[in-house]
Amino acid sequence: MKRIVGFWNPSVILTYIGMSFAVAGMFLAVSSKINYSFICLVLCGICDLFDGSVARKFKRSDEEKAFGIELDSLVDVISFIALPVTIFLNIGFVTPVHLILYIIYSIAGIARLGYFNVIDADGEGPVNHYTGLPITYAALVFSIMYLSVNILTENAFVIVYTLSMAVVTVLEVLKIKIAKPKGLAYVFFGVLAIAVITMYIITI
Repeated sequence: MKRIVGFWNPSVILTYIGMSFAVAGMFLAVSSKINYSFICLVLCGICDLFDGSVARKFKRSDEEKAFGIELDSLVDVISFIALPVTIFLNIGFVTPVHLILYIIYSIAGIARLGYFNVIDADGEGPVNHYTGLPITYAALVFSIMYLSVNILTENAFVIVYTLSMAVVTVLEVLKIKIAKPKGLAYVFFGVLAIAVITMYIITI
């Protein structure tokens, strides 16, 4: 692998799998298979939740660790910015207001990722909590909120869903403390993700 650009080792496999789900999700969204695209979004969230734990099980050089951090952020842009926006567009949210929201959401997301890459590089990142809502949480928030399409009127759904993206955007950049998942929290998020996926499969 020395003749190929990048650090190719098992520690980043789950990150690449998450990226693959994101690309598949965008393909499914533009193919009007919205439920399947949301399943891919949730799977992206699962991969991101556990990729750090998987990576730490492997012996890595400092360069490989730095590569993993950069790779994770790049994949987050695809999984939790590009994929949700693609889904929203194919749901039919194509007004000028939505365009502005997509731009602000994307700016907030990449600004957050870039900022914490710098903080982590300086060794000053938070230990017991996140500052602001991690972009990964968009996977569950948007997927759960979309299920309301089955119980809300069309107008109410558009308002509620648009507001959910606006709220996520603001929370991502606010300096509020959010506890990092530990121990049973991983189990909780894993079970919740499976439950959401099951709901989408049932409604397909």
